[in-house]
Amino acid sequence: MSFAISKILWCFLEPGDLFLIGLGIAVVSAWLWPIKSRYVVTGLAVIALIVAFLPFSEAFIGSLENRFPQPSVLPAEVDGIIVLGGFANPEIMAARGQPTLNQDAGRLIAFIELAHRYPKAKLVFTGGSGALLRQDLKEAPVVRALMEQVGFDSHRVIFENESRNTYENAIMSKALVQPAPGSRWVLVTSAWHMPRSVGVFRAAGWPIIPYPVSYNTPSHLERLQFRLGLDLAGIVLHEFVGMIAYRLMGRTDVFFPAPQE
Repeated sequence: MSFAISKILWCFLEPGDLFLIGLGIAVVSAWLWPIKSRYVVTGLAVIALIVAFLPFSEAFIGSLENRFPQPSVLPAEVDGIIVLGGFANPEIMAARGQPTLNQDAGRLIAFIELAHRYPKAKLVFTGGSGALLRQDLKEAPVVRALMEQVGFDSHRVIFENESRNTYENAIMSKALVQPAPGSRWVLVTSAWHMPRSVGVFRAAGWPIIPYPVSYNTPSHLERLQFRLGLDLAGIVLHEFVGMIAYRLMGRTDVFFPAPQE
């Protein structure tokens, strides 16, 4: 139930959709209340200028991406490597017959690189379908095809293909591989997604070594373009709302997980 609710609510919270809703209200106001409509149009213009020229979105997403830095040194040996889905498109695979990656493709690149570095480690991909209406289109088969396409032996990988969100990634993967107490596992996901991911894995009793990838921001703030600012605002809002919801539901122990000694 919580999965369906989260998907429905996000339809009304996504910044791009909110901006279009505001634009629609402005059009209606212009016809019904021509004088008052100037306030709606002015408000939308101010918001657009703020998003386009002030790096608020970049600053907030930087706080997510910098929360867990890249590990300076990894252990000589690790027991396993787990990568979270969200970087492949099952819908395009079904329609076009060709595996396709999105902007978080760095997860797969890092996963394969670490797999070569640790040939004895267990390898896990976790990700089913995050779509509300197309649960039949799973991400795992797309990722398997991508691995085979680049010459990586997909038979080395354990595929978990039923999880629908980050919480289920942790719970279902743990039940599948049953990591031994004290074992060392590396978690690969996008840097902006790492705080919430670490939180749910810790709450599930599975301590991991964070390995953040697929950054959206440089190490310093820059002036943004409107489209980029809107995209980053969507990521920021999605993650912070997700962290609040996970904390309220007891899926994490703290709101904003941080590195531990």
